[in-house]
Amino acid sequence: MSSTLVISIMVVLIVILLFVGAPVKPIRFIANSTVKLGIGILFLFFFNVFGGTIGLHIPINLFTVIVSGFLGLFGLTSLAAIHLFILP
Repeated sequence: MSSTLVISIMVVLIVILLFVGAPVKPIRFIANSTVKLGIGILFLFFFNVFGGTIGLHIPINLFTVIVSGFLGLFGLTSLAAIHLFILP
């Protein structure tokens, strides 16, 4: 396929989406989820920076980011409690 054909197909699809409209709910859900995961990463980063002085460290991986992102400070507190009391 030539590049002009690919570009023209993309332009046609964009025009169709402009007239028909993109589905709003899935895009809003993806945007909200991305923002929450970003906040979870920041929570974990700052917790590790300040918790490192007293010996607390929570690894930043997909599970901990999801927990701290969607549950907020309560999720971060629960991860810290799990780290302190369950994982010695």
